[in-house]
Parts: sequence; structure tokens; C-alpha cells
Amino acid sequence: MSPVRVIHASYVDVPATAMVSPEPIKLTAMEAQWVVVPVLQHVLLYEGEDLPHFDHVLQSLSSSLAATLRSFAPLAGKLVHLEGTGDVAIVCSSSDGVGFVVAESDADVHRLAGDEEHDVRVLERLAPEVDMGELPTPVLAVQATRFEGGVAVGVTVHHGVADGRSLWTFVEAWATACRGETRAATPCFDRSLVKLPGGQELARSFLRKYAPNLPKAAYPAPLLEDHARLTRRTFTLDARGIQRLKERIVRLGEADGAAPPSTFIAVVALAWTCFTRCKPFASDDDVMVGFLADARHRLDPPVDAGYFGACLTGCIASLPARELHGEHALAAAARAVQEEVRKKTEDPMAGCDFLAPAFTVAMERLMNVSGASSFRAYELADFGWGRPRRTENTRMNRDGQVALMRARDGLGVQVSVSLLEPAQMAEFKSQLLELVG
Repeated sequence: MSPVRVIHASYVDVPATAMVSPEPIKLTAMEAQWVVVPVLQHVLLYEGEDLPHFDHVLQSLSSSLAATLRSFAPLAGKLVHLEGTGDVAIVCSSSDGVGFVVAESDADVHRLAGDEEHDVRVLERLAPEVDMGELPTPVLAVQATRFEGGVAVGVTVHHGVADGRSLWTFVEAWATACRGETRAATPCFDRSLVKLPGGQELARSFLRKYAPNLPKAAYPAPLLEDHARLTRRTFTLDARGIQRLKERIVRLGEADGAAPPSTFIAVVALAWTCFTRCKPFASDDDVMVGFLADARHRLDPPVDAGYFGACLTGCIASLPARELHGEHALAAAARAVQEEVRKKTEDPMAGCDFLAPAFTVAMERLMNVSGASSFRAYELADFGWGRPRRTENTRMNRDGQVALMRARDGLGVQVSVSLLEPAQMAEFKSQLLELVG
């Protein structure tokens, strides 16, 4: 029997008062590549005896989603291929709606929300399945799942329309409406604000390069993975541990006069070191870490913080494995990550073609980081029945993938890790505990 059973599916319509764009919203060059890597999914788990009855939860989620779509109407639209121009664009109208799936599960929600190791079989079924491999495709779908003593809210959004920052902006707005409160800020979907060299022709060139068979959008072969075989675990670094980590990095880098690293840089350096040490790399092998940086404030002119879209630039740092096994590994890793951030601050377009490395580097030697230590998912996702007990990125589908977000206490950092071998995961954990101290 399936661990999660769908019992109903419907649509939440866009209100008649919604702000609907009369013209297609064409994806920018920073969004076009996501057409072939489309799925962004997160699951929010709530548990406790004080949760409202599931029928009340459904009514609250549905009505508040409708209210949220007044400002987020493009999320109810579809992503389409405009054959005449070669663009991919969001097309929405007042008759559109967001898929709303209702499901149930007899899994133990307490264990699901509390265990370090992921129950992949259940977690992946808690976000709605949307086939985004061919256009037109829905932009957004949501799912509510009933447990004995718990509820899950799953969100699936097309990555070409939203990055992590935008996803949590939407979740915050939805949760605020569900609590009966009014959100002050209004999202901006105006792609003309993103001024990129080459403009729309650059976006079309990426589509021709990575999605030559549109409206079909095949997943790139280098990124395919048998994710059912992966081991996934979540670790939480508390505020004291992060402070010790930063102090250790400064101490190890004193000879270089290194400044204290940001929390993101420190945690990525830690994960990168652990990843290298848990794998059988040769000492001369170059081991890489890849991550995406928010380009909104790095572009010229900068894009307003309220911009809703995918506005990211790619970063890849590389070091020989021997340096990440050495005594000063953490400092070396932090320096390399910081240098990549500096480069993209000076020239964000240098990482605009962020899919290219997938076809040129040895993917088994690449640790990929998604999310950010600053994402306040737990704080933002209070729908009126408290913060989630746990939230996870369910697209942890590659060996060596790491997902970050702010921890539930608002002070630490949640680090979710996906590795192919259980023994490697055990060594990753051992190294993490040793290095944090």
C-alpha cells in the first residue's frame, strides 16, 4: 500500500479582483535554464494535539490561498513556449487556478518530523506531483496531507518562476493570510527590471542550448540520479556550534589575516570539508562545491528586494582533496568560497550560465549546495497553528547535495545532506561533529 494516498484534487481559482498581467511574462536569461531543471519542492510538517481538525485546516488553506493569489496571480498560470519568438513565458488569466491536492497517510508523523534520517518514501509523496517535462506546465501546485496527530503542507513550484527566496516569500504571504493578517508588501513580477547584457536574446540562446526540443524539456543527463538509492539525513548546528566553527576558521587562517566568515560561508566550508573526507578521492583530485548566489543586489541596476522570480548566479569553488584533509582545511575552504562570492559580487554575469559546469566537470567530485542559511522557513510558515516541526527540500536527488536553511529555533542552521553510501553518511556525520567541536 502507498504510504501516502491522494483522496481529492481540485483547483483554487484566481479571485476576480486579482492583478493579472495582460501580456506573457517572458523568462529572463537567469530563469530560462530552469526550464530543464524545473522542480522546486518543499514539505512543511506540523504535529501536536492542538492542531485544528483537518477539515478546518483544508478550508483555511484553500481560502487563504485564494486571497494570496490576488497578488500572486502569475503563480496560477502556466509556463508556455512561444513558438513565434522562441521565448518561454508565464501566461495567466482570471480563469486560471492552482492545483490543490488532498491526501492522507498512516505514517508516524512524529518520527517523520523528528528523525535525523529521512523517510524518503514518505517525504517525496507529501509534495504534489507535477509533470514539468513538457510545456505548457502548471507553475504551482500545493498539497495538504492528513496524519494521525499531524498535517503536512507540500509546495511544488517551477524553478523558472521562483528561486528559494521567492518561494519563501510566497509561503510567508500564504501563511500570513491564513492567520487572518494583512501582508504589507506586494510582489513584483516585472521581468523588465532585470537588466542583463543581451537581454531577451540571451534567454533565447540558453533555451536553444539546453532545451532544443521545446515544448519538450528533457532533464540534463549529467544531473540524472537514481535518487531512491540515496541516504538522506538532516543535522542542526546550533548557534554556539556555529560560533565555535567561525572562531576555528579565523584561528586557522590567522596567518592570512582572514576576517570572520559569514554563517553561510562557514557552514558551506564545513560541509565541503566533510564531503571530501567521507569520499575516496585521490589527494590530487580537485573537489568542487557549487552554489547559487542571489543576484538581485549584485546587478546594475540592482533589482528590488520584492522582485519575484529566479535571479541567481552560479558559483563553483575548487580545491585539491589534500587541502581539505589538511590541518587548515576549514580556513582554506572558507577562503575559496569567499573568493567565489567576491567574484560574483563584482561580475554576477560570470555565473549566469550556471548549468554549463554540469557538462564539463566530474559530477562525482562536486558537492552542490541549495538554499541558504538565512532562509527563515520555520518562522515564515506559521499558518495559525504554530511553526512547522520540520521542513525539508524533497528534491535531494543527487549524491553530494546539501540543502541549507535557518534552524527551527531561528538561531542555528539546518543542514540536510544526500549521499549514495550509508557508510559515507556515517563518516560525514563523524567529521561534522569533530570539526564543530
